[in-house]
Amino acid sequence: MTRTYLLLAWTWLRASAQYPGPLVMMILGSLVVNALDVVAIWVIFEHTDSLGGFGLSEVMFLYGTAGLSFALADMLFGNVDRLSRHIRTGGFDTMLIRPASAFVQMAVDRFGVHRFGRTLQAAVVLGLALSALAPPWDRAWMIPVMVVCGTVIFTAIFTLGGAVQFLLTDAPEVANAFTYGGSTLTQYPLSVYGSELVRGVTFVVPLAFVNWQPALFVLDRADPFGLPHWLRFASPLAAVALAAVAALAWRAGIRRYRSTGS
Repeated sequence: MTRTYLLLAWTWLRASAQYPGPLVMMILGSLVVNALDVVAIWVIFEHTDSLGGFGLSEVMFLYGTAGLSFALADMLFGNVDRLSRHIRTGGFDTMLIRPASAFVQMAVDRFGVHRFGRTLQAAVVLGLALSALAPPWDRAWMIPVMVVCGTVIFTAIFTLGGAVQFLLTDAPEVANAFTYGGSTLTQYPLSVYGSELVRGVTFVVPLAFVNWQPALFVLDRADPFGLPHWLRFASPLAAVALAAVAALAWRAGIRRYRSTGS
């Protein structure tokens, strides 16, 4: 499966490289658009010393980890939540008859280097935040764990959003509320939100495990909501559980799928 993904991605990359001018413009455009989020945070801190009890470097750390996780998931598998478009045009029927995983084909469809723009921007922000925070090594080990787990969580949400479209072909906006909306939510300290929302993204849709709970461990901060301390180490468990649910939902959608006849 991995080999198939890499071969298809390389094919799309070679195709997009035939037009270097538009390619460079797309990458730069992606960097500029995503940099506006950082500018917004800077504007906020021009008028306050903390946001939800967290300083600028700490907020940038949360932004960088959430942004990097989401960017990797979106770059590698984000196309899955555009399934309804392929169903309506009959393109998904073509994927099903090919000797390769339909999920992999959906994920890598029209893969291009412009997807690297968001990833690069988030990585730069995270690097700057870490240089300012300089977390000790006995806590810094959590950072790659949270990025990997966050990527798996967002990928699972993308997959669930795609699986829903087997039933509701006009529902990509519903999926976007949890993918792109979840990305925006996790870029800020959850302490700025109400306790009911925080419990919802902890025990229902586990977005809190993308970066909030493990970040409390890295930053050596107390949980403002008084949730159990062990939750800071539960990101791998949340990622595996949500990935399993997403895999089951995708397979159920494949089994229920009927060709559009187009």
